[in-house]
Amino acid sequence: MKHATAAVLDTIEPLLDQIRTRTALREKSRGIFYYRGKAWLHFHEDPAGLFADLREGADFSRLAADSDAQRRDLLDRLDRSLPPA
Repeated sequence: MKHATAAVLDTIEPLLDQIRTRTALREKSRGIFYYRGKAWLHFHEDPAGLFADLREGADFSRLAADSDAQRRDLLDRLDRSLPPA
């Protein structure tokens, strides 16, 4: 499964904008987010669709990110994955 291309990231720009509001995260390159120097969230594409790899605890979870409902779930899980400020 390859990392999402710029063209695919263009299609989820509103989602990326929402993720960017989480000020604890740093976007080191487009669509690849870090928390305190540790990879936290990035996107993959394959014929089955768009997926996000989100760090939850010590491991990454692969989450579908095609539909609005899946993207809302991703944002909810992202918020839960980040340590309290």
